[in-house]
Amino acid sequence: MRITAIQTRIVNAEMRNWVFVKVETDEPGLFGWGEATLEWKTKAVVGAIEDLAPLMIGRDPRDVEQAVRAMAKQSFWRLGAIGMSAVSGIEMALWDILGKHLGVPVWRLLGGKVRDKVRVYTHLGLGDMRAVYETLDMAPLVERANEVIAKGYRAFKAVFIPYTHYHAPLPEADKVARMMEALRHAVGPEVEVMVDFHGRPASAAAALSYIEALAPGRPMFVEEPVPPGETAALQTVAARSPVPLATGERLVDRREFRDLLAANAVAIIQPDICHCGGLLEAKKIAAMAEATSVGVAPHNPLGPIAGVAALHFAVSTPNHVIQEEMVGAVPWYFEVVRGPIRMIDGFWQVPEVPGLGIEVDEEACSRHPFAPEVIHTRNAVLDDGTIVDW
Repeated sequence: MRITAIQTRIVNAEMRNWVFVKVETDEPGLFGWGEATLEWKTKAVVGAIEDLAPLMIGRDPRDVEQAVRAMAKQSFWRLGAIGMSAVSGIEMALWDILGKHLGVPVWRLLGGKVRDKVRVYTHLGLGDMRAVYETLDMAPLVERANEVIAKGYRAFKAVFIPYTHYHAPLPEADKVARMMEALRHAVGPEVEVMVDFHGRPASAAAALSYIEALAPGRPMFVEEPVPPGETAALQTVAARSPVPLATGERLVDRREFRDLLAANAVAIIQPDICHCGGLLEAKKIAAMAEATSVGVAPHNPLGPIAGVAALHFAVSTPNHVIQEEMVGAVPWYFEVVRGPIRMIDGFWQVPEVPGLGIEVDEEACSRHPFAPEVIHTRNAVLDDGTIVDW
């Protein structure tokens, strides 16, 4: 069996462009699908896939690890977020091919089942990214929380930390405390609430001011309390935080996760299967985390193929905690990709279909062509004109 072609399909999902990757083989009717979505870098990722394709043509798609090594090493330059997203999309498609070829679901190939269902969470606003990133007042925050619970979710994540620099003003910290109190009062103690800082605080001191404000509401974790790579600051936060910390969505190399885990600064890591090199790399990262008593909750506000890949990963990964998802991103989510995602009482069910278990409707994909993505960074400017992390 040999790879004969690699193609991409861009599907505009209003707030982001999904990048689907199709790997074809010389066996009639046997092909695989993956996803390489990277917000605001769509054309760059598609170009990277085109650059990597010659390294894949003629290879046996069943040799998944060898294929990843070829893409990562023979391209010479370190790939970064764009290149690793391209690798991830191709790698997922190879697992889909292998599962179909053997007649088993991908999770069987990743070590088999370690749980009977997968706990999931979504964002306030579901797929409306303006709602996700721009809900900074109490009334809409509570309203959107109630909408999510009404949809059957029993866990959600909110982003209501203000745009910040090196200092957290007292009025802003007090507002965060009031918003967390209102959220907890609205949803009760049975619903898990996570708060994404989005790396907005530029210092450990600013991050800790907001964490202390949140703590009475008992969030499951706070995410990216400082920007990625600021490991010393993260250690300082971890030493004083009464709330578990999570990070990792913007790390794309296994060695970055090794260094993060060595710092003993987080309770949960969040690799993105679409960015870190694919399913096998994510499994290796999860194994490193398990060895240091750290859980894994993969980042995934992306498209339907990424969601299904995350499902197979979760079914087979012992230290998996909870799965981020964005099934409500657009009303036609399940029209472009029909797959095994099925939620009951806040849990995804285990799929039994061979491969990833998806069917991509390429005609439906063509009805949603590329469009420029919404730019949120224009809002991340302080009153004095300082541009900060958004």
